[in-house]
Amino acid sequence: MSAPPAAARTPVLRRRRSFAVRVAVAAAQLAAATVMIFVLTTSLPGETAEIVLGPDATDEQVRELSVQLGTDRPAVERFVDWAGGALSGDLAESLVTGRPVLDEIADRFGSTLLLTGSSLLVTIPLAVVVGVLAGRRPGSGADRVSTTTVSALQAAPQFAVGLLLVALFSLQLGWLPATAGGGALLTPAVLVLPVVVLVASQLGWLSRQVRQGVLQTDRSPHVTHLRRLGLPERVVVWRHVLPGGVTPSLQQLARIVEGTLGGVVVVESLFALPGIGAGVVEAVQNRDLPLVQGYAVLAAVVTIGLNLLVDLLTARLTPVRDESP
Repeated sequence: MSAPPAAARTPVLRRRRSFAVRVAVAAAQLAAATVMIFVLTTSLPGETAEIVLGPDATDEQVRELSVQLGTDRPAVERFVDWAGGALSGDLAESLVTGRPVLDEIADRFGSTLLLTGSSLLVTIPLAVVVGVLAGRRPGSGADRVSTTTVSALQAAPQFAVGLLLVALFSLQLGWLPATAGGGALLTPAVLVLPVVVLVASQLGWLSRQVRQGVLQTDRSPHVTHLRRLGLPERVVVWRHVLPGGVTPSLQQLARIVEGTLGGVVVVESLFALPGIGAGVVEAVQNRDLPLVQGYAVLAAVVTIGLNLLVDLLTARLTPVRDESP
């Protein structure tokens, strides 16, 4: 069997090179993020041993704990040990509980995953519906109302929206629980208010993207030509306008997921949910540096990984044009 011609192999080689470059850039970003995390967390004022032992500790006790924690060693040496442990899945132990950092994160990961997943399952379909309805009838009453509403919700602080919802639906009407109570996240009613807050913060951006995409596609020359050919409007809308307008917006899912994860810190603290967001706040308050570093590494991995995944999928779905003569 003869090998394919060089012209046929060129697009494939170009795509493989692009894949390798994207992965290398993501690895470099993760390495830089790791260095920044270590530098920023170790540059905080105050001695870790003094904070752990409290104000009544003697100098000898502080020195002994500093040796035990390794904070008396040079920063470069500590970073090499910490980064090497992170690569092998060892992020040290929490200064407060003494448990491995990965175990502390794993205990809270399920709640955050449930909250984030529920919010995305509501945000994405709702944003598509709102954006399509507004984009199909620009300037109409529905367009103005939907655009104004989602813009106002996006501009409102999450903490303020959460407090208003708690005051109305929990304190005044008594329909929904204000917090997770004893930490249980098993009742769907507990998720309602947190999900509403997260959806409100992300709905505006995605629905505007969908609206703009549908509007541009609906006015594009090829859609106008299809209408001139006499195709039924239903066929034009469902087979050409909606796919062409919605698909580019969905390529921005990484930003939606990142925004939702960022809002989780506020929402979980407000509603007393036992997730990673609340854990971050507790770790910072307790000056638990290994745990803070673990949460920061997790955020960096998730953010860079999501962007890499979306970037690779977008490149895979984009046709490769052969520019050879």
